[in-house]
Amino acid sequence: MRGYTGLVTITDLRPTTGPLSGVITPGRELPKIVSVDDHVIEPPTLWTDRLPAKYADVAPRVERHGLGDLAFNGTKYTYTIDEDGAPCDWWRYEDLMIPLRRIIAAVGFPRDQVTLSPITYDEMRPGCWNQADRLTDMDTDWVEASLVFPTFPRFCGQTFYEAKDRELADLCVKAYNDWMVEDWCGGAGKGRLIPLCLIPLWSAEEAAAEVRRNAARGVRAVCFSEIPPHLGLPSIHSKYWDPFFDACNETATVVCMHIGSSSQMPATSADAPAAVQATLSFNNSMSSLSDFLWSGVFDRFTDLKLAYSEGQIGWIPYAIERADDVWRQHGAWAQGEKLLRPPSEYYHEHVFGCFFRDYHGVRSLEEVGIDNVTFETDYPHSDSSWPDTKAVATDMFANLPDDVVYKIVRGNAIRMLSLDLDRGLD
Repeated sequence: MRGYTGLVTITDLRPTTGPLSGVITPGRELPKIVSVDDHVIEPPTLWTDRLPAKYADVAPRVERHGLGDLAFNGTKYTYTIDEDGAPCDWWRYEDLMIPLRRIIAAVGFPRDQVTLSPITYDEMRPGCWNQADRLTDMDTDWVEASLVFPTFPRFCGQTFYEAKDRELADLCVKAYNDWMVEDWCGGAGKGRLIPLCLIPLWSAEEAAAEVRRNAARGVRAVCFSEIPPHLGLPSIHSKYWDPFFDACNETATVVCMHIGSSSQMPATSADAPAAVQATLSFNNSMSSLSDFLWSGVFDRFTDLKLAYSEGQIGWIPYAIERADDVWRQHGAWAQGEKLLRPPSEYYHEHVFGCFFRDYHGVRSLEEVGIDNVTFETDYPHSDSSWPDTKAVATDMFANLPDDVVYKIVRGNAIRMLSLDLDRGLD
């Protein structure tokens, strides 16, 4: 199999017998993609258009200022405002200032120009924030439907959890969700743009209420933190989150945990280059999966579904193998709430891995679980395969049978998110 853009070449993935055996149609065309992890850069007036006028001076809004220093220091970004610096659009909220950077609006730029450079809405591709342009860019990339994570609120709404004014923060969460359902996923986007909503992280009961409010209007996906204690929140072992999980279980709402949704990414030192963090990014997903497998959550909420967005899949076989070994070898002392079954069984019933380029994971599909994987494009981030996703996927899945390719690029996502696409075929 030919490796794509310098990736390692791999041998024929298709065994002669077993789950990956099957028909490969000569010259087949890739099924249209359902991407379970893309991103939206919120329109500049999202919150000012929806919040009461009394919040105009503190609500999230966009201002243009020059950018001074901008650096990544092992674990975090640092930056300064300098009106003589390069123009940059900044999100401002209470006393918080966050600059927009090219790496989060990377599509359309040559690879060697995808840097930490400041960017404005005028410079970025309109599909980053405008619905009509996003749909056009999806067509270009062979994508039929797309689930998007937020940008300014961060991947599970940490920005609002950390705010000073809790009343305003609650209004901001609800305003984002209303915009997501009514504007981004409404009109021409209906059926193609899949709603993904936020919760008020400061209360499991309020989070449950917001899940139910959105589920009543068709939302089947919600953002959550991969490792809540990193945010100063209770762990999932505490059962604090059970009201939230109960609401997700009841409404068939998928708990989507993007890498970085704990506001910490794996790093080794303050002077490590960003490449170290980028290489280790799957580690938070692995840690989170271990938490969930040993939490007893799946025994209490038997229909709960988790998605590890941008977590990739190649690491999963050993993680669940090790968990099963611990269950057998150390069950007498190491478990908190004793599991009724091996951890791998809970994984295969409840968890979806999400990936974009993972040749090793594709080679390991039998162990990962053919029914446990979904595909993504990561538009418009620097990892995105846009506008070449069709070519990337066609190459990566060239030696897989038709039914397996269908499941990876759309069927599993349709089932996971209870979508109306291909009804009867998923």
